[in-house]
Amino acid sequence: MTEKKIKNIFLEGAISPNFIAESIAKHSSKKDIGAHSIFLGQIRNDVIEGQEVVAIEYSSYEEMALEKMHTIREQIFEKYTLNCMHVYHSLGKVQTGEISLFVFTSSIHRKEAIEACAEIVEQIKNELPIWGKEIFAAGDYVWKENK
Repeated sequence: MTEKKIKNIFLEGAISPNFIAESIAKHSSKKDIGAHSIFLGQIRNDVIEGQEVVAIEYSSYEEMALEKMHTIREQIFEKYTLNCMHVYHSLGKVQTGEISLFVFTSSIHRKEAIEACAEIVEQIKNELPIWGKEIFAAGDYVWKENK
């Protein structure tokens, strides 16, 4: 058995609507898929101690994050019958209203696609060394807590 290649999940800046649409469109020719589940993480303009968040700047210990994501990917494929799984996470600055996380799972049936997608999102939030600085209009920032 050959070892699967570690996939790069990171994109610089926001994940564009066109990128998401093209990813979905590529699956229309696959006739063995009955369901897709998609999670899009969007930057909110929270107000923290009276200051409005205008962006989040993401950083990561990339090598460790990619190795961990590879492990998560393998575990999810063992647990669920998926046709495919795509995960993309932003690095760098992402403005409010923009997408910073895109998880897309496909399966024969909806239940596995939905459950796998939800589990991947939780594992990314809890286990990957990715950090975000919430940036305020005045330029100040606070480190974001994953919730």
